[in-house]
Amino acid sequence: MLDAVSEPTASAGSEPTRSSAQTRRVAAIDIGTNSTHLLVAGVDTILGTFSIEQAEKSTTRLGERDPDSGELTSAGMDRAFETLRRFRDLAVSHDVEQIVTAATSAVREAPNGREFLQSIQDGLGIDVDLVSGPEEARLIYLGVLSGMTFGDRPHLLLDIGGGSTELILADGRDARALTSTRVGAVRLQRDFVKDDPIPPQRRSFLQAFIQGSLEPAVDKVHRRIKPGEIPVLVATSGTAMAIGALAASEDERPPLKLHGYRVSRQRLDRVVEKLVTMTPDQRRDLSPINDRRAEIIVPGALILQTTMQMLGVDEFVLSERALREGLIVDWMLRHGLLEDRFSFQSSIRQRTVIHQVQRFAVNQRRAERVATHALSLYDATEGLMHHDDGQGRELLWAAAMLHACGQHINLSAYHKHSWYLIRHGELLGYSESEHLMVAAIARYHRRSLPKKRHESWQALVTRENRRRVSEMSLLLRLAAALDRRPEPVVASLQVNTTPDVLDLVLVPERLNQNLSLEQWSLESCAEVVREASGVKLRVSVQG
Repeated sequence: MLDAVSEPTASAGSEPTRSSAQTRRVAAIDIGTNSTHLLVAGVDTILGTFSIEQAEKSTTRLGERDPDSGELTSAGMDRAFETLRRFRDLAVSHDVEQIVTAATSAVREAPNGREFLQSIQDGLGIDVDLVSGPEEARLIYLGVLSGMTFGDRPHLLLDIGGGSTELILADGRDARALTSTRVGAVRLQRDFVKDDPIPPQRRSFLQAFIQGSLEPAVDKVHRRIKPGEIPVLVATSGTAMAIGALAASEDERPPLKLHGYRVSRQRLDRVVEKLVTMTPDQRRDLSPINDRRAEIIVPGALILQTTMQMLGVDEFVLSERALREGLIVDWMLRHGLLEDRFSFQSSIRQRTVIHQVQRFAVNQRRAERVATHALSLYDATEGLMHHDDGQGRELLWAAAMLHACGQHINLSAYHKHSWYLIRHGELLGYSESEHLMVAAIARYHRRSLPKKRHESWQALVTRENRRRVSEMSLLLRLAAALDRRPEPVVASLQVNTTPDVLDLVLVPERLNQNLSLEQWSLESCAEVVREASGVKLRVSVQG
C-alpha cells in the first residue's frame, strides 16, 4: 500500500536505514497556472512505497497571460525559468535518477507554450510533458489513490487549479470518468473580478458561469454513478487546503495534518460567506492564507461551493496528494515497481489504445498482426534499422495498432487522416511528446518520407524525437506492407542482418502458399528504406 509511507521517518535510534540499492530517488515538478511545485521522493523498490523527502513551492503566476494574445508573458516565463533552475539543482543534489515534469493548463493553452517548453529543454535540460486535461485528471487520481484507501465506495475527486478544474469519478481499481474544465481560480479572478469584495450581483453572475461551465463534467460523472452508490467527495489543491485550514481553525483542537480532514457543506458555506465580504488585505491577515492565495481564494471557493451543490454532497475530504504524487506513482508504474490496487493502471497505455481501435472501427485482428510483425522487426534489427533505447518499442506498438484508423474517414491518403485522429484523440498514459510521436509514426508508415514543411514533422520539436519517428515509421512501413489480405498468410518473419543489408524471409502459414503479393509489397519499400537508412533490403520466401 503506497499510503503506508508518506513522510520521511528515519531518525537517530530508529530502525537501520534501507540500503541505497533498495531506494531509488526521483523528482517531480508540476508547472501550474499559479505556482510551480517540486517534490523529491525516495522510492522503496521492495515495499512498492515512496516517501516524500523534500517539497518546495514557488509562486510563478504563469496564468497571468497577455490579455490580448493569450501568450505567456516574459515576466512569467522568467519567474518560472529561474524557479525551474533552482528546482533542478535541488533535485540533482538529492541524487535523483530522473526529474519527471508536467505543465498544465496555462502552458497548454498559451500560443507560445511549446516554445517556452523548448527553451526549458535547451536552457536547463529538463524535458517537460505538456499533459492534456484528461491525462492531468488521471495523474491526480493516481496521486490521491496513493494516499487514501477508497474501500468499496466510489470517490469523486475535485482538483481546483489556477486555470482548470478536474473532476474525476473513480474507485480503487480505475477511473470511471476523467474530466477537465477550463475554469480555475486564477482564470476567474483575471476575467471576472474587477472589484474586491465582489458585489452581490457579480457574485451571482460568477456562480452561474461556474455552474454552466461545470455542467458537462458533472453530468458525465452522474451518468457513471451506479444506482445505490453514494460517492465520497475528495478535494485537493491549494484552494481546498486553504479553505480546510480556515474551517479547522475553528476547532477546539485543530488537526496536526489536514490530509483526511472532513469539511461539511454548512461549514464551507460559512467560510465562503466570510471570505466574500473581506478585502484582499483582510484575507491576507488570515494565517492559513498567503498573499497570492488571498487574491484568488474567493473564485476558487465559489468553484468548490458550486460543485458541491451540483453534486448534491454534504461534505468533502481533504487530500494533500494530487498531481505531483501522481507523477511519482506513474513513474513507479512505468518502471514495474507497483502492483496491488495499481495493477489495472499499469495497463493504461494498452487499454487506451484498444479503446481508440474500437472507437474508429479498426480491424483489430489485422492491426495486431501488423503490430506483431513490427515488434519482431524492432527486436531483430537493433543496431541496423534503429538505435533505440527501448522507449520506441511501445510507441511503435501503439502506432501499429492505430495506423489504419484514418480509413474511418477515407481510404484515400488515410495515413494523413490517421495522424489527425491520433493527434487529436485521447491517449492516456502517454506524454504530449510521446502522443505526437505515435501519431507521426502512423503518418509516415506509407507514401513519402518526412518533409520539413509537414505539420506532423514540425510538431516534433527535438532531434531525438524526429530520429525515433524516422526509425519506427520505417519498421511500421515494412510490417504494414505484409498486411495485404483480410486473412493471415505470413506466419512469421525470419530476419537476418549484416552491415548495411536486411534480409527478410517470409514464412508462409501453409506449405507451398503463394506469397508473391507480400514479397512484391515489401520489395516496393526497398528504395525508401535505402534512402532513409542506407540499408539494402532483400526479400525471399521460405521454401
